[in-house]
Amino acid sequence: MDRAALFDVDGTLVDSNHLHVLAWWEALRQGGHEVPSHAVHRAIGLPGDRLLEHLLGDDRDRSQDDRLSTGHDTLYATFFERLRAFDQASELLRTLASDGWKVVLVTSATDRELEALRRAVDADDVIAETATADDVEAGKPAPDPIEHALALVDVAPDRAVFVGDTVWDMKAARRADVTGVGLLCGGIPRTDLTEAGAVAVYDDPAGLLAHLDTSPFRSRPAT
Repeated sequence: MDRAALFDVDGTLVDSNHLHVLAWWEALRQGGHEVPSHAVHRAIGLPGDRLLEHLLGDDRDRSQDDRLSTGHDTLYATFFERLRAFDQASELLRTLASDGWKVVLVTSATDRELEALRRAVDADDVIAETATADDVEAGKPAPDPIEHALALVDVAPDRAVFVGDTVWDMKAARRADVTGVGLLCGGIPRTDLTEAGAVAVYDDPAGLLAHLDTSPFRSRPAT
């Protein structure tokens, strides 16, 4: 039976979360919104519309949303050539693929951002599919992106593991009945990740790779 290794990208495979924080903080500032950077950090991982709702509330002037998102996208794009994958991120994906796992990226990134992120990871040859927030009606923390990813590779939830770095990732995994594994490299505390549903937490991709034999990936046998 097939197994799926599902991965968030920003903050999980690529060291990009703080660049997103800077881009959103500046876009919000230019839009007249003084939002503390730590609050922006906690919202990273949500799709753009959900992020703005989380930070500014339901009663915000929604006519600004497109301008704020464009401001973020424009500034973040200036970092594309400087994006770097975390140590051993590509090795982790390749190891899982060679062990029979179908590797799927599950991300809230736009198509343009995803192209830059995939260049940074440099493991396209082992990535089976990609599921983005644009593919579904509701992004993380709703289970829709993970459920869509599983449908793309025809794998049942109990045959999958999802790796992410935010509480939104872990909540989405739990709601999709998929085992969630958290990484600390995105900057979210261990306690927050476990409370959101992570069954195991590692420092970064290299840490997960080093402990792969005792990780939740080994509790999903090949047959």
